[in-house]
Amino acid sequence: MNGKTILVTGSAGFIGSNLVKRLFKDLKDAIIVGIDNMNDYYDVSLKEWRLNEIEGLVPAGIKYVFVKGDIASKETIDQLFETYKPQVVVNLAAQAGVRYSITNPDAYIQSNLIGFYNILEACRNNPVEHLVYASSSSVYGGNKKVPFSTDDRVDNPVSLYAATKKSNELMAHCYSKLYDIPSTGLRFFTVYGPAGRPDMAYFGFTNKLLKGETIQIFNYGNCRRDFTYVDDIVEGIVRVMQGAPERKKGEDGLPVPPYAVYNIGGGQPENLLDFVNILQEELVRAGVLPQDFDFEAHKKLVPMQPGDVPTTYADAAALERDFGFTPKITLREGLRHFAEWYAKFYK
Repeated sequence: MNGKTILVTGSAGFIGSNLVKRLFKDLKDAIIVGIDNMNDYYDVSLKEWRLNEIEGLVPAGIKYVFVKGDIASKETIDQLFETYKPQVVVNLAAQAGVRYSITNPDAYIQSNLIGFYNILEACRNNPVEHLVYASSSSVYGGNKKVPFSTDDRVDNPVSLYAATKKSNELMAHCYSKLYDIPSTGLRFFTVYGPAGRPDMAYFGFTNKLLKGETIQIFNYGNCRRDFTYVDDIVEGIVRVMQGAPERKKGEDGLPVPPYAVYNIGGGQPENLLDFVNILQEELVRAGVLPQDFDFEAHKKLVPMQPGDVPTTYADAAALERDFGFTPKITLREGLRHFAEWYAKFYK
């Protein structure tokens, strides 16, 4: 990817900012363009902190440009593509979160449908070598068969967020077929880590425990999540970026869509109760919570919530087969990194 221009949308976001920092490490010579609308869905100061961190890390030989703009604005995206002509596009900008989609559907239509459409159109009008985009494990909805495989049908979304991500995969397929745009969708499974999204359970739990509030553990603690540490997600993205699906012609002489979808998940679903126990142990270890913290007094087991699913579990064999990679970072190691970051950032 040296010598290329790479566009990362959502570059002030959790995954986006980590990807940009990783590209700085890997590349000797490239132009990296980031775009983010810096919206206030969660604490903007966290996004600004990530951006400042990126600014301080730009190595020699890399040109880094940040654009404050919204992918839902066609004009912004068209101008961006005309100016920089990216060869590789990684679309991570999206309105995230399952629960928020129940009360604020508009944000999802703007960002995840119109925004993604603008990216696809720009890739058609300024041909790119590879479009990589974020999908989500939520597309599996209430599927009963586990682990979730990309060969399974995903026609029963249980939230609008999930429906928009499934739509992204369908739209990308159509653009790959019609315009021969190589595209790869990545279904991320519960991503966590330092400077993550405050609306994620582990982060919200930490904030509440620190204030002495009680945390609610859904489905009476019987939810299982395939937690994936952010560095593992980024490793997967970087490998996939370099392996665009091949353009080839079918028997009818028309392009076979250069299209792929992969799961990126640890393949080890953890019980939410175990997860929360490890989290509080690591928070005590990092000095975020006092040594004598009474965890039992601060947790409450409650029923399932709308939009939630009981289990997520990735079958990531295809990623291993095609890119030689499986997430490796254990939950304790990942939560230790988070707890240490939290202690630094908020103390």
